[in-house]
Amino acid sequence: MYTVRINFENANQRSVTLKNVKAGLNLLEVVLANNIALRHDCGGVCACSTCHLYVSKGGKYLEEISRREKDFIIRARNPREGSRLGCQCTMLPGKGIIEVLLPDQTPITL
Repeated sequence: MYTVRINFENANQRSVTLKNVKAGLNLLEVVLANNIALRHDCGGVCACSTCHLYVSKGGKYLEEISRREKDFIIRARNPREGSRLGCQCTMLPGKGIIEVLLPDQTPITL
């Protein structure tokens, strides 16, 4: 079982700590199951970059990043070290602490 701490770039949102999260789920499933909004335009099948997030702790507890995921991360808004797609971050068997930062998904207006 995992403890997953969700932090937000949006200053109006407070961090959320989720305890006893089952292995085998991906981070997109975890946040959605806990009523935390995270865009996922493709439905979570690694066909877009809208569920982009940053893993700041516990990356070793997640499946390794694939070539396909890397290709979509390049298209994400503001990719950087720790960038992952929530739909591809499946938690491996085990236990530990995973900490993520959800980017501000407020639409950009020009």
